[in-house]
Amino acid sequence: MTLSSPTIEPRHFRDVMGHLPTGVVVVAGREHATGSPAGLVVGTFQSLSLDPPLVSFSVATTSSSWPKIRPAGYFSASVLADGQHDVCGAMSSKQGDKFAAVDWHGSADGNPLIAGAHAWIDCKTVQELAGGDHVIVLAEVRRLDAGGGEPLVFHRGRLGGYRELRV
Repeated sequence: MTLSSPTIEPRHFRDVMGHLPTGVVVVAGREHATGSPAGLVVGTFQSLSLDPPLVSFSVATTSSSWPKIRPAGYFSASVLADGQHDVCGAMSSKQGDKFAAVDWHGSADGNPLIAGAHAWIDCKTVQELAGGDHVIVLAEVRRLDAGGGEPLVFHRGRLGGYRELRV
């Protein structure tokens, strides 16, 4: 996709867009070759359609985790709960086994679900679209559920719950 737009500095773009609070979601699946859990953190997970039930998220084309999950065609999304800062840190890491220090269990489809997550969604990938330096993933919702409490939120470079991030 080629767009013609004024030159916008990436840092300024990121700073301004950081004013929009986002949820913190772990997208996870099983590596096709080994069956090992693989995952990444996204702040772009959203509901897309009610009929059929679809969700979407964006992932950088440079991601080393999404290519491990993609071939299976199935993944889970765990909406992290307030207080799961350590899980976010572990799953954002570029090193080692991200799941080593994270409590998780398998979904009905065998995808990793983060224990204590605010909500979870089991998905089947239906399409990927090019989106600049990201890939936009569209997925069918297969099953889902939610718990109580507050979600973990990312806003203006900070992680926390709603009350914690109020200015």
